[in-house]
Amino acid sequence: MTQPIIYPLIVMAFLTIIVASVMYRRRVSYMKKNRIHPQKVQNRSDMLQQMSDTRASDNYLNLFEAPVLFYVAVFTMLLTNTHSHLLVALAWAFVIFRVAHSFIHCTYNKVMHRFTAFILSCLVLFAMWVVIALNIIFQIKI
Repeated sequence: MTQPIIYPLIVMAFLTIIVASVMYRRRVSYMKKNRIHPQKVQNRSDMLQQMSDTRASDNYLNLFEAPVLFYVAVFTMLLTNTHSHLLVALAWAFVIFRVAHSFIHCTYNKVMHRFTAFILSCLVLFAMWVVIALNIIFQIKI
């Protein structure tokens, strides 16, 4: 039987794939439309000089920052058998806030809305790690 903690992990992986697809589609269409040779955007700084809209690529990079701690948290729970209903709920909350963050970032990009989703996801991630640590240190399931 699959552990319920796996499902938010899968959704996060698919979110990353979706944002990568959006980034790819936007970059390729922009480069075709503006006749930009791929060699002119061989690194990030060149890309920034050529493209004015980097929302999807910026968000894609964000998905390899704090979410890495989420992935490690899930694997830690699985390895130590410390996942609980609370941790599954926190994992889903993290994923929901990250989906909101990505949606805001890749669409209308209102900074305070995006920042709110980001801070809430970080607080949830912090809470996850506190619960994981307490579960491991004190050998309990919270």
